[in-house]
Amino acid sequence: MTESFVDAATLWDLVERRAAATPDMVLLIDEAGNTLTCAQFRDRAERAAAGFAALGVGHGTRVTWELPNRFETVLASFALARLGAVQNPILHFYRHKEVGYAIRATEAELVLVPGTWNGFDFTAMVHELTADLASKPQVVDVFADLPNGDPASLPPAPTDGDEVRWVYFTSGTTSDPKGVRHTDRTLITGANGLAVALDMSGDDVGSIAFPFSHIAGPDYFGTMLLAGFGAVLFEAFVPEKAIPVLAANGVTMVGGGTAFYQMYLAEQRKDPATPIIPSLRKMSGGGAPMPPEIYEEIKREFGVKTCHGYGMTECPMICEGSPHDTDEQLANTVGKPVVGLEMRIVTDQGAVAGPGEDGEVRLKGPMVFRGYTDPAATAEAFDDDGWFRTGDLGHIRPDGHVVLTGRLKDVIIRKGENISAQEIEHVLYAHPKVGDVAVIGLPDRERGERVCAVVERAAGQDDLTFDEMVACLTEAQLMRQKIPEQLEVVDALPRNETLRKVMKFKLREEYAAKPWP
Repeated sequence: MTESFVDAATLWDLVERRAAATPDMVLLIDEAGNTLTCAQFRDRAERAAAGFAALGVGHGTRVTWELPNRFETVLASFALARLGAVQNPILHFYRHKEVGYAIRATEAELVLVPGTWNGFDFTAMVHELTADLASKPQVVDVFADLPNGDPASLPPAPTDGDEVRWVYFTSGTTSDPKGVRHTDRTLITGANGLAVALDMSGDDVGSIAFPFSHIAGPDYFGTMLLAGFGAVLFEAFVPEKAIPVLAANGVTMVGGGTAFYQMYLAEQRKDPATPIIPSLRKMSGGGAPMPPEIYEEIKREFGVKTCHGYGMTECPMICEGSPHDTDEQLANTVGKPVVGLEMRIVTDQGAVAGPGEDGEVRLKGPMVFRGYTDPAATAEAFDDDGWFRTGDLGHIRPDGHVVLTGRLKDVIIRKGENISAQEIEHVLYAHPKVGDVAVIGLPDRERGERVCAVVERAAGQDDLTFDEMVACLTEAQLMRQKIPEQLEVVDALPRNETLRKVMKFKLREEYAAKPWP
């Protein structure tokens, strides 16, 4: 980084410092080529804050917002940060069930929507969901009319960076989502971890292709403010449309996650001799495991390194690969724990693991969330020593880099033996007939659980056969006990709509109900 503002007390303080340091630097670019400099962003956000204040928004006002990526989205969020409101961002593809739950759970006083967007009337949905409430929230369409006022009327900006002013809901699969409580300080320190690891500077240009309402939104934007670089903001990421925009704006880093890497590779392969983004220096992302083969493909076909990382809603930055790491480290690990974060690996027996020894990943540090909205869930999430239990399994190598081997709930217990789904996935992904793969455990009377590989068809290839799968895994010298008993081949794996992470719970539900000999 060229400068460090990590001691900023609040996110608004970070905006002010960046605007003062580099007022004319382009901070945001949209798909149409519109731009906002750092000073313009600060000034417009302040005017929006004054407009919100005129609507009665102030310190502690509870605001739920559901907005796709536009300038107005980022401006509205930072206008609320300027006022010290409590923000509850919701992914814009959520509908009645999730939105209704969030509004009630947070007792929202204001709901920000995009009006009618992509053929759906968000305003009408919120009015319908809140019709029976005794105290109904205000509903504001910020795409039609982002509030505007006189900044001179604003009260002083908040100075307490440790006050909880962000609530993100995790996606619930079989129960209600959990409300994850964050502060400006947790988000700033997480962003700093990313900025330091990626070594970004003022001559870089990034991209925001994932929803800004995801926890990655303030994490990445904070990185931009800390390191002093701008980014292209995409309302919807369609590779064949987005890539010319990235190239035209000289973007130096793209990514988002493993599925994004695959999309970039698919576009590059349409004309291998012509670089689709000539200015590209590196890729980065997280959200799902990256098979080593993908790293090698990107290095070979783009000539750049991929700095893959590891984070979660409860701690947006945990580990991150660095462009200064070796190819071996980047291909086979998720990097080192970011600056300021403490990590320990705890074995099944409750002991702290040594180098290379597997166990549960546990965390402490200023970027770790401040508990859930449900105190009982908070108590379960932290051990007796105050370490956050991630539920992820892995180990720390002697070189300090971290290898993830799965989730506690993702470990398949076959005849009493623990089997890592990720180990099998990484081997199968390298097979030319495999577009992507998810390995799951299914209930089995004889084995307890049997191992099932669900393979996504590779374009232009015949289906992978069971014998070919067995041969591939045997050649890789996997123990016979780890070779799946079941193979399913599908057109597409079920994915979420943020970082395109495979939803294994859906696969378990589908194939547990399917007869198997």
